[in-house]
Amino acid sequence: MVTKLGRQSWSFERPIALRAVGTVAGQLESEGPLQSFFDVKHTNDRLNGETWEKSEQLFFQQATEVALQKADLRPEQVGMVVGGDLSAQLTSFYMGLKEMPIPMLGVYSACATICEALIIAGMLVEHGYAEYAVAGTSSHTSAAERQFRYPTEYGVQKPPTAQRTVSGSGVAVLGGSPQDIVMTHATIGRIVDFGVTSPWEMGAAMAPAALDTLVRHFADTGRSPADYDCIATGDLGHIGHQILREMLEERGFSHLTQLTDCGMLIYSPHQSEVFSGGSGGACCSLVTFGYLLHELKQGKYRRILVSATGALLSSVSAQQGQSIPGISHAIVLERKEASS
Repeated sequence: MVTKLGRQSWSFERPIALRAVGTVAGQLESEGPLQSFFDVKHTNDRLNGETWEKSEQLFFQQATEVALQKADLRPEQVGMVVGGDLSAQLTSFYMGLKEMPIPMLGVYSACATICEALIIAGMLVEHGYAEYAVAGTSSHTSAAERQFRYPTEYGVQKPPTAQRTVSGSGVAVLGGSPQDIVMTHATIGRIVDFGVTSPWEMGAAMAPAALDTLVRHFADTGRSPADYDCIATGDLGHIGHQILREMLEERGFSHLTQLTDCGMLIYSPHQSEVFSGGSGGACCSLVTFGYLLHELKQGKYRRILVSATGALLSSVSAQQGQSIPGISHAIVLERKEASS
């Protein structure tokens, strides 16, 4: 059972083990500062000469196969897979895993989908509906550009506030006996809309949602930022991260040296066309399952709070001039000996 904490949070009575993870990175991600933390590194984002969309499906398939292999599990042993992506009708998730005989639940919170998937998969394990469950996400820069803004081939000039959609996939296997890392808490976010309408201003659109979820998490759990060695938002990028810092300071949360952002971590500022940083369904999952889990296992971190962020726009809503609401879901990951 889970224990409800406040209005939007809960703790898992039996901390959910992260048994194994699989990470597959695209070309630019494999050249970035976190390259050593990824399982599979591609030198070309178009795999086997296929389309961008089919390449993303292969990212998801590969990451899932790697995670299952590391967990020493066959697909038939997995009770449920929960995941999503940014493509219409979640085609990367469904088509990428269509050959695997596993019941599937597709979910969508834009770039916040990974935490949503982990929370749902964790609940399935906690309540005994699945001994093992898989959670994951994917994205592809060219597939996302084609759908949400302009095709890469069009060559539209992007402003410095833009973010590059991460190409890759991150997948985790939950369940079984407790491992080194466990998921102990979750906070479900609310939709927050500050009226941002430009698809080039994703960080500004998502920062208020990250603020809302972080503040709610601290209130619900009775914890403070000092209880965490690292607080990582999903993909606000450099500009959205600074906006969040200013908003947190207005709420009395200042000098947060442990606050970082997956969109800032995945690329180096010296890499070409990364602008304000990374975004996309794979951004938070690659950084969390690759880099942050490594730091937990190595003992650098004892307890981390990951609050993935999503901009809830579609190609239609953007073209019709509607504002871009944001949402953020958060999870707590801890070293086993530190969990309580």
